Amino acid sequence: LAGDGLLHHAMEVMADACYNNPSKKTTGAMQAIAHGAGVHGMLIGQVVDVFYEGKPLEANILEFIHINKTAAMIRASLKAGAILGGATDAVAESFALAGEKIGVAFQILDDILDVTSTMEELGKPIHSDERNEKTTYVTLYGIEKSREIACKLSDEAISIWNELGEGSIFLKDLTEYLTKRTF
Repeated sequence: LAGDGLLHHAMEVMADACYNNPSKKTTGAMQAIAHGAGVHGMLIGQVVDVFYEGKPLEANILEFIHINKTAAMIRASLKAGAILGGATDAVAESFALAGEKIGVAFQILDDILDVTSTMEELGKPIHSDERNEKTTYVTLYGIEKSREIACKLSDEAISIWNELGEGSIFLKDLTEYLTKRTF
C-alpha cells in the first residue's frame, strides 16, 4: 500500500503543478509520467511479472516485463524532463527511446549482478531471482550473452545522446554508469 500511496501522491504533486502553472509543458510531463506508471507501463509490467512468477516464460514476455516496468519509468522520467526543458516532440521521443534502452539494459545488468555479486557490494540479498524461481535474461541466455545484450542497448542509448550533441554529455555519462556498473 505504501507504493500505491506514493504513486498517487506523485500524481497529486504533478496535478498541483499543472493547476498552478497550466502549460503544455507541465501537462505533457504529467502525461508522460502517468503513462509510464499506469496501465500502459509499470502497472501492466507488474501484472505480467506477478502472473509469471514461478512459471517459465519466453524471451518476448521477459522483454515485455522489462520494457513495462523499469524501462517504463526511466523512459517516462527522461521524456518528462525533456518536455519540461522545452524540447521538441522529436527530441522528447529520442529521450524516451534512450530511456527504454537504458531501462532494459539496467534490468539485465541487475539480473547479472544478482548472480555474480555479493550482498556487501549490492546492498541487497543476492540470488533472489533463483529463490523466487524468476526467469531472467541470465537464465535464458547466460551471463555473457546477457552482458552483450545490455552493452548493445547501452551503446544504442549512448548513440542517441551523441546525436543530440554536447547538451547530453551528462546523460551519456550517466547511461554508461547505470548500464555498465559492476555493483
